[in-house]
Amino acid sequence: MSRSPDPEDATAAGGADSSSLSRAHRSSPLAHTKARVVVAMSGGVDSSVAAALLVQQGYEVIGIMLRLWADPAGQGEHRTNRCCAPEAVADARMIARQLGIRFYDIPAESVFKQKVVDTWIDAYAHNTTPNPCFACNRSIRFGFLMQRAVALGADYLATGHYARVATDDSPQAADRGPQANDQGPMIRQAGYERNKDQEPVGNLQSLISVLPRYKLLKGIDEKKDQSYVLHVLGQRDLARALFPCGIYTKPQVRELARQFGLP
Repeated sequence: MSRSPDPEDATAAGGADSSSLSRAHRSSPLAHTKARVVVAMSGGVDSSVAAALLVQQGYEVIGIMLRLWADPAGQGEHRTNRCCAPEAVADARMIARQLGIRFYDIPAESVFKQKVVDTWIDAYAHNTTPNPCFACNRSIRFGFLMQRAVALGADYLATGHYARVATDDSPQAADRGPQANDQGPMIRQAGYERNKDQEPVGNLQSLISVLPRYKLLKGIDEKKDQSYVLHVLGQRDLARALFPCGIYTKPQVRELARQFGLP
């Protein structure tokens, strides 16, 4: 693997202030610990760089890719879901091997068909045109995948989205990166887990009294901002969400991939 990149090196690709990027990149209070993070991997540059950044910061990283439903009547490239085509799975597995992290390819065809495809078809039949990405993020990434992450003992779920998470008591959080005022482990220690229906269990009122409120922020790159597809996430989701790419522009992410030696 190439040398670990410094965020200041990436500014040449995006033009952002190098000192603020450097501070944001190194600000995670859990850096160099063994907090466990599951990364939703796609084989693409964003999730790959997200995983590489977390490995660099000292997290124990596990990569997971979900196999999603595709129309069995599809022909050619439509016979598989483009989000988890065989080539993409192979790329994600290769990148996980390169980063030295565990990787799991998990079947999710049934739940994806039920929660995303069938829901969209039903809504369309009733003259509405919902965005399937909203349902996917709510029910699949931060529902089904979060359950699998918890089962693996993970403290966090990370994705390659261009978005950020901060807390109400962090006036400078917008400049500090996605892990600012990280409180994820507190939630696990307080017994805040999910049951099979994705409802929190444990003493929720006691948590409300001691935990800050989380807020979803736009990614630094206005052209790539994806916070709008994550607006369906609630407090229990944001408390465990990490978006490492949110403090970078797309050109900077590509430069980081180059420096990490990622394809």
